Amino acid sequence: MHAAFFLLLSASFARFLIRHPGEPRTPWIVALSVLLALLYVLGSALTRRPCVPSPAVTRPRPRRPRHARHTRLSWLAAVVATWVVLVVLAPSFAWCSVPLLYTGLRTLPTRAALLLVTFLTGLVVVAQLRLSHGFDPTLVLAPPAVAAVATAVFVHTQRQTERQRALIEDLVRTRRELAATERREGALAERQRLSMEIHDTLAQGLSSQRMLLQAADRTWESDPEAARRHVRTAADVAARGLAETRRFVDDLAPPQFDGGARLEDALRALAASGTAEGTGMPVLFHVDGAPVPLPDGVRAALLRIAQGALANVREHAGAATAALTLSYLGDQVVLDIADDGRGFTPGAPPGAAPAGPTGAPTGPAGGRGHGLPAMRARVRQLGGSLTIESAPGEGTVVSACIPLPLEPQ
Repeated sequence: MHAAFFLLLSASFARFLIRHPGEPRTPWIVALSVLLALLYVLGSALTRRPCVPSPAVTRPRPRRPRHARHTRLSWLAAVVATWVVLVVLAPSFAWCSVPLLYTGLRTLPTRAALLLVTFLTGLVVVAQLRLSHGFDPTLVLAPPAVAAVATAVFVHTQRQTERQRALIEDLVRTRRELAATERREGALAERQRLSMEIHDTLAQGLSSQRMLLQAADRTWESDPEAARRHVRTAADVAARGLAETRRFVDDLAPPQFDGGARLEDALRALAASGTAEGTGMPVLFHVDGAPVPLPDGVRAALLRIAQGALANVREHAGAATAALTLSYLGDQVVLDIADDGRGFTPGAPPGAAPAGPTGAPTGPAGGRGHGLPAMRARVRQLGGSLTIESAPGEGTVVSACIPLPLEPQ
């Protein structure tokens, strides 16, 4: 547009010198042409459209200072006034109105710009009629038509630009909100993971230590050897809890899997340690099917479920025996935790029946209520399911079923 302005200004100036050599108004034409060129060059930087805050952004972009807008408007007025004088003295300079039209549209608000376009177009029509030797309808209709098309294209382009800018800003804002939402969801997921880990490791270990120390306190005078055995067992439980805590802080796999140990080995050790804790409840362990390598997440989840379930059996079920059964069924692995305790009614309201291995918020476990949700959350994260079969006085069986990825043929 700048190149078009100077090209049209030079062409109009050359036409005037060729058509009207040596006229008294020539010095004025020369001076006004130079002044118009200088004004256009010096003020081209002021024609940028001001920054207008958009409602799509949270933080609006800064507007230009008021004095800058006044300077820009004063510059446009000087350019238009100089051009008008030139057109009055030499109608051939009317062709310079096209770049000035776009300059006004870029500088002024829409309504003010339309008024300026109307004024420029009318002056062009008058100038063209002065140059012609008679009335020509084309000279009357063509400039308004060209001005209308140019203005419509410019206004439409500006509106499209504003819509695109608003859309981009909205997308950026949506991306920021999505990132914040993902961070919050990640924090909630991590909080749930920490809650489950603490419940299945530290809390259960502390509960076992408390029971053992209480048993030691009751037999301290009557059976010192049994009391010392309870204290030693509590110390072993504390040592395992300390190892769990350190791995928990480091966010590593359970220590039972150090050295690549299999899940069945870890469950067999868990059953043996539960029997050795002196609670009077032996824990049996059995494996069905051919063992296959399991993903770390599956191993850790099933071990945590077994730990939490057995801890609740010892604390709440009043069972004489418990059993762990690990079944490999090809496309899935199933862990069953069964006891012959007092049982409960699944889904009953809190306090309606004693609790079994699920740790459901019933009976003595009513103050907790973290065991069953934690188990369900673990198997759900792995795409599995958790089922409970129990009835008052008939014991409880908890089954955790987790699908396994199929091996490629």
